[in-house]
Amino acid sequence: MKHKTRKPFPENFFWGASTSAYQVEGANLEDGKGPSCQDVKEVPEGTSDLTVCADHYHHMKEDIALMAEMGFKSYRFSIAWTRILPKGTGEINQKGIDFYNELIDECLKYGIEPIVTMFHFDMPAALDERGSWGNPDSVQWFVDFARVLFENFGDRVKYWLTINEQNMLTLVGPVIGTLMIPEGCTNVLKEVYQQNHHMLVAQAKAMVLCHQMLPE
Repeated sequence: MKHKTRKPFPENFFWGASTSAYQVEGANLEDGKGPSCQDVKEVPEGTSDLTVCADHYHHMKEDIALMAEMGFKSYRFSIAWTRILPKGTGEINQKGIDFYNELIDECLKYGIEPIVTMFHFDMPAALDERGSWGNPDSVQWFVDFARVLFENFGDRVKYWLTINEQNMLTLVGPVIGTLMIPEGCTNVLKEVYQQNHHMLVAQAKAMVLCHQMLPE
């Protein structure tokens, strides 16, 4: 049998689970969280919105205990930008910081490595109104968001991912509702690639910042 001749997985292999904030947390406008593009989009008739989802926000401790029971070694989750910065920039929502601090600490309590995705398809609605990723300022918006994450969670989080599935976010974004195309745009393809470029620059700058602030 083939499985008898294959090498075993390494002892420290990251068996685990992966989620995105807007798909599991629910509590989409609770405790100071601002609306993201996912909260303001038109939901197809007959489907549920994002106010409850799996209610991970309220059942996070139970969920992580179940992960531990299943033997998970890692949990990759995304941080909702608007739970940290309700308007995308500016004022920080302390209750959002508290939630992710508790989530990270709960993972570590069970020996589960927290792996953070910084952005997973949930642009702050307030930033969409300012041009979203099509605005060159989006590079700095993302870097400033990254700085807040590194300052608050970098002492415990050793693995960071920047933008989830950027190819899907950009190339089929207009279809799946994850990319804002400005009204009156006459060249959608050009707009998509311009936004893609801003994301690439934003990620590069966030990575540089990460290595500066968190050398380990």
